[in-house]
Amino acid sequence: MSDSVIPEPIRTTLPVSTGGTFPVRRVYCVGRNYADHAIEMGHDPDKELPFFFQKNAECLDTSGEFPYPPMSSDVHHEIEIIVALKSGGRDIAVADALDHVYGYAVALDMTRRDLQGEMKKMGRPWEIGKAFERSAPVGPLHPVAEVGYLDQGRISLSVNGEVRQDGDINQMIWKVPEMIAYLSQYYDIAAGDVIMSGTPAGVGPVERGDVMVGTVEGLGEITVTVV
Repeated sequence: MSDSVIPEPIRTTLPVSTGGTFPVRRVYCVGRNYADHAIEMGHDPDKELPFFFQKNAECLDTSGEFPYPPMSSDVHHEIEIIVALKSGGRDIAVADALDHVYGYAVALDMTRRDLQGEMKKMGRPWEIGKAFERSAPVGPLHPVAEVGYLDQGRISLSVNGEVRQDGDINQMIWKVPEMIAYLSQYYDIAAGDVIMSGTPAGVGPVERGDVMVGTVEGLGEITVTVV
């Protein structure tokens, strides 16, 4: 019997393609991890160092619908992969990093771009533009045992049948082992943590009624309707 003084919060879990669920602990997001996206956002990829921001576990959503959020008139899509960890630690070596990966999923990092831009101008954190309700639509997790370790493959997103983003995950500046190793220098990463990989170029706005289809080679696709 629980002695909690309020009802226990619902634990966020992701469905696994082979059965069962994956409980989520934390969500780390890599910023500007594709050179072409860094350029389109006005940055020099040769001068970029890895940096991360966070979403809340509750931002992950598997419903297939994305409610257009309040307080924004410029909401953008960003197609990404999620890397889910089965274990963690501190100061993990790059050579050992993949040993901690459970699997991968297709996801979207939806962004209130106007609010993010305001925060950038004022030198403030981005959470108001990134970590809002249901801001990370996601598909099922595919275990490494099913799909192997992903280091290449087409990643794309279409809106209403028009391709907006089209790249390859081998174009990531910081590959999956480097992301894990870098994060572990600053955080005690652990089982249940997920990392959103960053997005290729072509990010852009969506409107209510739009249908987004995100595809990653080897992981299938997700279809998300803006409502």
